[in-house]
Amino acid sequence: MKKKRIFQSLCAALLLCMPFNVHASEGKSLTHYAASNVNSATGVKVGAEQMDKLLSLLKNKRVALVVNHTSIVGEKKVHLLDTLLASGISVKKVFAPEHGFRGNADAGEKITDGKDSKTGIPIISLYGKNRKPSAEQMSDVDVVLFDIQDVGARFYTYISTMHYVMEACAENNKKMIIADRPNPCDFVDGPVMKPSLRSFVGMDLIPLLHGCTVGELAQMINGEGWLEGKKKCALTVIKVKNWKHGQPYSLPVKPSPNLANDQAINLYASLCLFEATNISVGRGTYFPFEVIGAPDKKFGEFTFTPTSLAGFDKNPMHKDQVCYGEDLRKAPRIKGFTLKYFMDFYNKSGQGADFISRPRWFDQLMGDASVRKEIIEGKSEKEIKAGWQKELAKYKKMRAKYLLYTE
Repeated sequence: MKKKRIFQSLCAALLLCMPFNVHASEGKSLTHYAASNVNSATGVKVGAEQMDKLLSLLKNKRVALVVNHTSIVGEKKVHLLDTLLASGISVKKVFAPEHGFRGNADAGEKITDGKDSKTGIPIISLYGKNRKPSAEQMSDVDVVLFDIQDVGARFYTYISTMHYVMEACAENNKKMIIADRPNPCDFVDGPVMKPSLRSFVGMDLIPLLHGCTVGELAQMINGEGWLEGKKKCALTVIKVKNWKHGQPYSLPVKPSPNLANDQAINLYASLCLFEATNISVGRGTYFPFEVIGAPDKKFGEFTFTPTSLAGFDKNPMHKDQVCYGEDLRKAPRIKGFTLKYFMDFYNKSGQGADFISRPRWFDQLMGDASVRKEIIEGKSEKEIKAGWQKELAKYKKMRAKYLLYTE
């Protein structure tokens, strides 16, 4: 028994020493976060793990959940749905965001309604045509509980789903609870979105990296009157314990199919702009958002070949073609947002404005059409970034009113 405990301790110590983005010898990256156990050492306790608070709010209520595969509780990673049902809570339905309830659908893939195979609870998709719960779908619930892990980027659509659910709660006089989780990319950077570019990848007037938890962001949406008709949602936030802004947080599971580790999350905001071009960000490999390239040797010496890959992407750009570019798996951590990689490939392409093959999509992701125009004009990253500092400073001042995790 003593030998077993010593062995377990050695395994735990080795795990804590592993780098955040570990790759197996055949090139496959781990789809979980090897360093996530570090979080338990700091005593971080997410909102969903505070059952005493949750159960007191949900007891004798008819509950709808807005959850996905990230909605897990405790070291055993039990799903929140299962935990609440075991505690006798009346869960009427689950609303599922992009990537579905189990989190395995590709980006943009159609999600259909159905039933959870384990519990039989109805699953209603909030991705596609039905992005906001209808009055009918809200009629048999008293409270909606939102518990989904965000990654801090404006265009990550889980927060767009949250906005629409808040709106539905406000319109139908339902209470909403947010079980909060830390922001793993906790920076404030990039341009503040222009109202003319509002879309499902940008619902609110926030920077590209908003620097909030979902609970803080929900309070901001409420407080700034951003819901339709400036209505207010009856909102309760269950705060994270033992976490502050600026404190690193490694996720226990990947938040979506193509964010497989901490390095990918850190690079995501800066590399997502390539989705408006013909440059691959590594979808269809075991290291998406850690590499960039295209089937042209002028983009670099590093090579990768996107394929149909279950759990990542089944129909990636440049499928089965050798792509040349850069390997960013060991690149230095970005402290915010950078245009460096995008502008480098823009210049290497020699295509000028045509490099951005989907200009409207680029503008919606960026949130400000002037950035694309300034890149085409040949301005430097420093000059472009200077253009959004004034609005960013205003946002930071406004954001301070809603922060829950400061010293």
